[in-house]
Amino acid sequence: MSENGAKPRRRRRSRQETEADLLAAARRLLQRDGVLAGVNLREIATEAGVNHGQIYQYFGSRQALLRASVADLVDRQTAEQDAGFWELPFAERRATMFRHRLAEPEVVRLEALLALDGDEGVNPLPRFAQTRRSLERDRREGALPPDADAVAAHVMAASALVGYVIFREAYARDTGIPLDELDERAEGAYARMVAGLAGTPPTEETHDPTAR
Repeated sequence: MSENGAKPRRRRRSRQETEADLLAAARRLLQRDGVLAGVNLREIATEAGVNHGQIYQYFGSRQALLRASVADLVDRQTAEQDAGFWELPFAERRATMFRHRLAEPEVVRLEALLALDGDEGVNPLPRFAQTRRSLERDRREGALPPDADAVAAHVMAASALVGYVIFREAYARDTGIPLDELDERAEGAYARMVAGLAGTPPTEETHDPTAR
């Protein structure tokens, strides 16, 4: 309250600030409730402190807001790993991405739901131009065979990872293997698969944990 008893006027937020608040609110609710719990746009608006109608004004649809939320999460993750990540050889990049995606399964699930919903704007291969440059370097430097279909190798490795992240909890239930143990074993199997795509022998890090 001000000295004359009137409530202080709230500073009017810019469109950029409002959009950022909505994305942050969607991100918090997705991480709190999970993507399969459903996304209530009024709850997102309340969380962001904006009018419900502004979601449609700024994003056009529920689907567009969710897509933007995924892109925002991926951008934040990529910013954390940038720089040296793109300089890693193919197999090491995929190993890094395995651990990265495993840490953010809700993003993978939401991407899959948007794709199944027919959202043509979903972007499962962000920064693909940068990825292509890294793949071309991999072939030049021997991290991939010179005759390798580098793009197909990348797509298939990414597809295997996405499938595992989506079904890992169900796989753990069906196999009776504790989830942490299954993750460790799956990471080893994934590394061997990627090594096969790269035409290189598996390293010591791709051992079979069951052999211990």
